[in-house]
Order: sequence, then C-alpha cells, then structure tokens
Amino acid sequence: MDLATTFLIAVALAMDAFAVSISGGATLREDRGRWALIAGALFGGFQAGMPVLGWLGGVTLASFIGIWGPWIAFLLLALIGGKMIVEAVRENGENVQFATGSMAVLFLLAVATSIDALAVGVTFAVLDTPILWPAVMIGIVTFALSAAGVLVGSSFGRVFGRRVEILGGVILIGIGLRILLDHLFF
Repeated sequence: MDLATTFLIAVALAMDAFAVSISGGATLREDRGRWALIAGALFGGFQAGMPVLGWLGGVTLASFIGIWGPWIAFLLLALIGGKMIVEAVRENGENVQFATGSMAVLFLLAVATSIDALAVGVTFAVLDTPILWPAVMIGIVTFALSAAGVLVGSSFGRVFGRRVEILGGVILIGIGLRILLDHLFF
C-alpha cells in the first residue's frame, strides 16, 4: 500500500478521536495543553496498537482468504466507513467532559475510538501489507489530530462537531472501493 493511501487511512481512523477531542476540549477552561497531550497520547497509542492486534489475527486468516482478500478489504472498509457516517448522523449532542471525567473515562474513550483500527489491521493482513509503518503513521496522525482537537474544541466549541466523522467514513469507503477496483481492473 502506498504512502498516500496509508496516510488517508490514518486520517480517516483519527476522525472519531478528533471529534471526541473537540467535544472534550469544548468543556475545558484551563489546562488545555495538558489535556491535549493526554488525549493525544492515549488516542494515538490505542490507534497505533489496535491495527497491530488486528494484523496479527488477520495474518493467521490470510492463507484461508486467498483471492477474496480485496473483496474482504473493501467490505471491511466500507462497513467501518458506513458505521462512522451513521454514528455521526445519529449523534445525540452529548459532550465528553475531560476535566470532570477521570482518566478511566478517557482510557475507555481511547479504546472505543480505536476499535475500527483493529478491523483495518485485519485489512492490512489480508492485503499482505506490513503493519509497522502504517501503525506508526496511524498513531502519529491520531496523536496530532487529537491534541489539536482538544485545543480547537476549547477555542471554538462545537462548531465542527462530529461532521469530521462523516469525512472519515467517506475516506474509508473510498479507499475500500479503490482497493476493489485495483483488484478488478488493474
């Protein structure tokens, strides 16, 4: 998988963490920098680790999958992207509150926002793509966007909201479609 595609996947996966960070940042009045680093480290760490776990599981399945790999990759990315879009549309308006929540709450949010990355790791395994650099890129991009999300959220409130998740979903569906079309026609 090329660098640009990997970067787009990283950005798409980071969108839900970015949206949560904006929401959490909107509730902050002090310690913005500290919360930006904490959110970035937790979200980025989990987003980097989950694809590795998915890849490890997917490698064992790859030999059984064979020629169906691109179809499975398309299906996984389309489902993940569709789920992100549906969740963003159904958003109920609740704000995440970093300052009043415990580290356990932030930890759970990091796990919840990185579940999609687990499935993407399986996709990388199915496509017989090494996982180290994509996982590092996913972690760095998520760290940067999550930290920025806290700062943006604390400055602009809920202007952006969860609309960024819709963009992330569209990107993942597009990448899945590209993988499938490359397999079918090239």
